[in-house]
Amino acid sequence: MTVCLTGLIIFMGFIIWDLGKKSQAGKMGTAVLFLVLGFGVVGFIFKNVLVEFLVLK
Repeated sequence: MTVCLTGLIIFMGFIIWDLGKKSQAGKMGTAVLFLVLGFGVVGFIFKNVLVEFLVLK
């Protein structure tokens, strides 16, 4: 499961990069895309880490 989720997150990063490239967003636009769209991935990872710490205590 961990390997599959890691692969999915990496694939989502490629999709964000491709979206920036195809829309001709430039460096700043691509950085904003990664920040905004990648924030959901960071939230998902943070939620899983937080749940693991709360379950262990």
